[in-house]
Amino acid sequence: MLIRWLFAALHLLALGIGMGAIWSRARALRPPLDSTGLKRVFYADTWWGIAALLWIGTGLVRAFGGLEKGTSYYVHNRLFLTKMALFVLIFILELRPMMTLIKWRARAARGEAIDTSPARTFARISLIQVSLLALMVLAATAMARGYGL
Repeated sequence: MLIRWLFAALHLLALGIGMGAIWSRARALRPPLDSTGLKRVFYADTWWGIAALLWIGTGLVRAFGGLEKGTSYYVHNRLFLTKMALFVLIFILELRPMMTLIKWRARAARGEAIDTSPARTFARISLIQVSLLALMVLAATAMARGYGL
């Protein structure tokens, strides 16, 4: 019972930290994007990455590790499948910003100039991701109450 609570709590904490981090990244990506602004972007992005790893890890254990309702419940629930589709969409949206920010970090570490022209696009993508995360919360709360079967 304690382990179920612990994984549920960590899952929700990761979600909250992730939403805050991605929102912060969106705000930090606004111009002007100087070295201080880039540090804020990298900081928020790091927390988004940490939260995402914790969120995915705890979610997998909860859904498929026998801690909750059982794998059969989840794979046959339309709302769970909706959550997973939203997750995949968030991940696909994250690919370009993630790869670009990795390059920006490397360039910043070497003291090289960074082309920040995609920053506005990445800020918009981040806000879309926050919206998709909110939809995931709606699906999750409905699913937890037995809807979607």
